[in-house]
Amino acid sequence: MRRGDLIESHIIDQLGRPIKDLRISVIDQCNFRCTYCMPAEIFGPDYAFLPKEELLSFDEIVRLAEIFAKFGVEKIRLTGGEPLMRKGLADLVRRLKEIDGIEDIAVTTNAVFLVRQAQKLKDAGLDRVNISLDAIEDHVFQETNGRGIKTKPVLKGIEAAREAGLKIKINMVVKKGMNEDQILPMARYFKGTGDTLRFIEFMEVGNHNGWNMDAVVSKKWIIEQIDQEMPLVAQDPNYYGEVASRYSYEDGSGEIGVISSVTEAFCSSCTRARLSADGNLYTCLFASSGYDLKTMLREGESDDAITDYLLAIWTGRTDQYSVDRAKGKPMKENKIEMSYIGG
Repeated sequence: MRRGDLIESHIIDQLGRPIKDLRISVIDQCNFRCTYCMPAEIFGPDYAFLPKEELLSFDEIVRLAEIFAKFGVEKIRLTGGEPLMRKGLADLVRRLKEIDGIEDIAVTTNAVFLVRQAQKLKDAGLDRVNISLDAIEDHVFQETNGRGIKTKPVLKGIEAAREAGLKIKINMVVKKGMNEDQILPMARYFKGTGDTLRFIEFMEVGNHNGWNMDAVVSKKWIIEQIDQEMPLVAQDPNYYGEVASRYSYEDGSGEIGVISSVTEAFCSSCTRARLSADGNLYTCLFASSGYDLKTMLREGESDDAITDYLLAIWTGRTDQYSVDRAKGKPMKENKIEMSYIGG
């Protein structure tokens, strides 16, 4: 099949999955040190983050996004690290929004810098923000973020996003012994606000977060706890490849979601690719290696050459890490860090 035919028909991988979503990490640095992502004992003052010249430039990011859009990518999410630490992010949003085929642009953030940037990002074309908040009570949140930061700066950022008219999803990673006692307080706080609260099972991303199955709080348990106090009704997915199982409140006051990549793997409908801050492409969140696109960009390869390379990567894709783990298959020990490729 010719390149044009493949792109026109939307490419699929070896398991029949199209590519619809591109997660782009714009920086590997973060102002938080969350224990499940960038624990302070590993990512300390002497940790060597990427030098500025190793980061993809905005021109390089836009060029790759234009190619991916021709493959069928419709959604882009900018991640990190903390993406709002990358200077001029609104300019990148504006340029990405102009690409034909891109229907939705989001940013994953801890919201601390949203007070200053929310309106500027909205004006540039940003559609929504995914805000990380793992507890609503200060003493728990200060422990989880590793910096002793209280919830107030995050809540101010959420309010700024609301005032700017951005759609909001609140993401809470739930880990046993860390914050499972915050499930109900978080649900109570965001119920009726119009924001969608999503609970995320603790995942074995990277090599330093101390993951083990005993620390996983299951989707089933989370739903049971909330349903007892605030009755829930299961909802159908909004679209193919949606990662969160959706539940609406019986009284009509909003909805929640649960991302259950550990206990109920959804690899069979994964439509996501991830681009690291230094230009490596990863076809799975749990990958141990990626594909170097930055070298191709900086050595002057044509769009056609990059397109052919990407076609070969996606059409050969067989990743289904969580399914394989559930089947008891041996897994690779070294995995890329979440802070390097985003969530």
